[in-house]
Amino acid sequence: MEDAVEAFLTNARIITADAEETIADALAVRDGRICFVGRAEDYSPDPSMLRIDLAGRTVLPGLIDAHTHPTMVARSAWHVALPDTDDLDEILGFVRDYARTHSPHDAPFLYFEYYPSTLFDEHGPTRQMLDAVVSDRPVLLQDFSDHAHWVNSRMIELLGVTRDTPDPVPGLEMFVRDDDGEPTGYILEMAYEHFIDRMYDAIGWRPPAVSADAMASVLDRMSANGVTSLFEALIEDEQALAAVSTLDRDGRLTMSYEGAPRFRTRADLDAAIATARRLDSTYGSDRIRIRTLKLFLDGTNESGNSAVLAPFDNDPGGADLGEIQMDAEELTQCLLTMNREVIDLHIHMVGDRAFRVACDAVEHAQALCREQGEAWNMRVTFAHCELIDPADMSRPATLGVIVNWTTHWSGGYFGEEGRSYLGERWNRMYDFTEIADSGATLAFSSDVVSVNELHRANPFFGMQVAATRADPDVPLDPARYPGSVRPSERARLSVARLIRGHTRDAAVQLRREERSGSLEVGKDASLVVLSDDPFAVPPEQLSRVHPVAVMFEGRVVAGAL
Repeated sequence: MEDAVEAFLTNARIITADAEETIADALAVRDGRICFVGRAEDYSPDPSMLRIDLAGRTVLPGLIDAHTHPTMVARSAWHVALPDTDDLDEILGFVRDYARTHSPHDAPFLYFEYYPSTLFDEHGPTRQMLDAVVSDRPVLLQDFSDHAHWVNSRMIELLGVTRDTPDPVPGLEMFVRDDDGEPTGYILEMAYEHFIDRMYDAIGWRPPAVSADAMASVLDRMSANGVTSLFEALIEDEQALAAVSTLDRDGRLTMSYEGAPRFRTRADLDAAIATARRLDSTYGSDRIRIRTLKLFLDGTNESGNSAVLAPFDNDPGGADLGEIQMDAEELTQCLLTMNREVIDLHIHMVGDRAFRVACDAVEHAQALCREQGEAWNMRVTFAHCELIDPADMSRPATLGVIVNWTTHWSGGYFGEEGRSYLGERWNRMYDFTEIADSGATLAFSSDVVSVNELHRANPFFGMQVAATRADPDVPLDPARYPGSVRPSERARLSVARLIRGHTRDAAVQLRREERSGSLEVGKDASLVVLSDDPFAVPPEQLSRVHPVAVMFEGRVVAGAL
């Protein structure tokens, strides 16, 4: 990595992303900060400054990935990719053949990703199906939504989970069971993680530790795509956080890092806050901060455990509204506690009932603060928000809630896997145009969890999908959806809004707006020089745009100026 440069960049189209949306043609860097941005003729650079003619190239602020999982990506290097198929026999045959060619000594635990969420009904797969192909060691298959898992009987046995084992969160984070209460082998929301150490102890093996080099391999790939700041949306591995800290101390960290431990209920909130404080004290620095907590409020639309306002279409009883982690009153109390502690909250939610409950809780907590003469100190982010009732669209702007959306999901990535549960509601999912028009802070992200999808963490790939509603990798059936465009076409986001959500608005979410998010005097010299102007290429070709140089705090960390 190069040392920080003192440079005067000229002959450029500099999109500053400031509040006035200023376009400049020159920018100067000194001591890792921007010391000038504007017209070249208005600045007299120091003779020692390196003068660089960018030949008309477009420059953006360093991009921010405001919800992703680099640790999960680093940890997934040993996972095995399943064939891309909807054929159950082909999947089971692949698992059987892999086990035959990899002995229990060499591969004591088999972890495969992904099988299609639509392969089974709401009852999910069974352990007996896997037992028929592998029974001599634990086997896990992860579904495409990342929120459901299929395991064999040997893994259930080694986890020590029986009919008498309580589920971590009944109805949400749970082991699906048969009529006798026995685990079927279908697991929701990584409930197995609570018992995984038992299995590792029993087999005398653990996955490879996440090293500084492993984290660097992930972060450097993201950096090469123009990312100069990210939010790790779930810290589960302190060793990985220590690895990020090592990179920082060694001068190898190519971006700023924010992260969030998890809590589940009001009962464990105080312990989670203490964990965040300890992690921030131990590993925090100018570039690394832990000042947010993560909450999963509901599940996924594809698994049928999102929290919805109207019953699921495939529920014969017409009463299934999905699952929710806590009600508005409990969430209100959590918000009041976190507000007093000045610690932020990042909430996973996908269903419209989860969205409404969270809005109600924020509104109530803010009202109580006003009544008690307390300031509202915290920032609340709603992540995903896949289905929002039209009546609630304006509420984030009113409440000051930040909405975070994963752009590369905007097309056909999850296919029609939620339609069986949502029916016609599926057609109005992933529409953030009214949220954007309302003036709400709308940040964007990649939410990648595996090395097998890390290529989709490229912000320009996500921008293309969000601008077109069509996924070039996983297109919808063009015979049913012309151009493979996901309904509705009106939900397409503009390039200007997409860039703002990866810069200025994302910086607000991470509390870094004084340092990043726009190219202004005094802010970090973190910027991206592009191969093409994203405003000039057709939306369906945005993914071809790539950085030719990435600067982080005045250092060129990818490419070259």
